[in-house]
Amino acid sequence: MDVRMLTVGPVQENCFIARRDADATAAVVVDPGDEADRLLEAVRELGVQVEAILLTHTHFDHVGAVAPLAEATGAPVWCPSLERQVLANINDFVPWPGFGPFESYEADHLVSGGERLELAGLEIDVLFTPGHSPGHVTYSVPAEQIVFSGDVLFQQSIGRTDLPGGDHETLLRSIATLLDTLPGETTVAPGHMGPTTLGRERQSNPFLQELV
Repeated sequence: MDVRMLTVGPVQENCFIARRDADATAAVVVDPGDEADRLLEAVRELGVQVEAILLTHTHFDHVGAVAPLAEATGAPVWCPSLERQVLANINDFVPWPGFGPFESYEADHLVSGGERLELAGLEIDVLFTPGHSPGHVTYSVPAEQIVFSGDVLFQQSIGRTDLPGGDHETLLRSIATLLDTLPGETTVAPGHMGPTTLGRERQSNPFLQELV
């Protein structure tokens, strides 16, 4: 699998362009948070057609470039069902001044967990992982042992739960589900900071000691 990580915007959010292998001409984009022109240039350089835009959740730093990217590529957007209204009215949900404005977008498809998507030659399981936000989902590609985890789990840290709809205990349950159901070798492609693995975080993440 060929995965490119681009860190974008003032909050340093990770957007991913993923395809079956380095020769594939179809790709999915996960969480285009900002810098739409830069993301489109990366798509052009790779020579791929964006088949889908996948959103783990709809905080502004993860969806700021959704509308321009969707309009430029024609790719449909998959959004957590519980957060459709946030994407459709994004500027009403920016918690701090100085960010935006962003262009809202009506999701083309909704996911709530339990779905299996077949996109760009990849089989992608949608896992419901709330806690950081109410409708948060994680996109797992079992055949490649990788998850696009949004803001659930980071290197030596976990997602914040002090924003509206966040809940610490719910987040820990979501992380426990990932740890209990997926191999430790699974790569975590997170919404911030660098990639890690589930096994590494199980062993050394100080926020997960109560789970261990």
